[in-house]
Amino acid sequence: MRTATIPDVIVGRLPLYLRALSQMAGEGKEITSSQELGEQLGISSAQIRKDLSQFGEFGKQGTGYNTKYLAEQLRRILKVDRVWEVALVGLGDLGHAVAHYGGFVDRGFRIVVLFDDDPAKIGKDVGGMPIQDAAQMTGEIRRRGIRVAMLAVPAASAQAAADDLVRAGVQAILCYAPTNILVPENVQVRYIDPVVGMQHMTHYLP
Repeated sequence: MRTATIPDVIVGRLPLYLRALSQMAGEGKEITSSQELGEQLGISSAQIRKDLSQFGEFGKQGTGYNTKYLAEQLRRILKVDRVWEVALVGLGDLGHAVAHYGGFVDRGFRIVVLFDDDPAKIGKDVGGMPIQDAAQMTGEIRRRGIRVAMLAVPAASAQAAADDLVRAGVQAILCYAPTNILVPENVQVRYIDPVVGMQHMTHYLP
């Protein structure tokens, strides 16, 4: 399996399949089909079969997929069959909400360190962790060997924070800031901007 040759758009659909399969497995459903997955996700069954075939053969024609087995294989492919330690940068309202969110660990991620540059926030406890001074961020992340980070800072601060994360050795950044950041080619960046999502939808409203 050479994942480097697989289009990123396909890799981007795998977490959707994993989420649906995990829900099915949690409900006690042992077998599913590409048709059933497609109906849940709004993706054609042919597309699902094509996507999965990029990584191997996981089901049998006429039998379908074992939900637990396929979920395990997708976790392995996405490398979330382990728990990744995550740094969270920015503890405003959004950062607080992210820090308190309980849905990360069972999906492969654990926030282990918090940073902010506001002196009034440094030292305060959020979700059982102290907020550390962002000035110490590069050294602390490097010391811990953290490779994944979330940015919940204002747009004006995002690039400088991203630069510090890259210098610390972070290779995957989830950016909540409503802006684009520039990083080296070996660093993965994904963006979460609710306004962009709503603007996309309102185009279709009458």
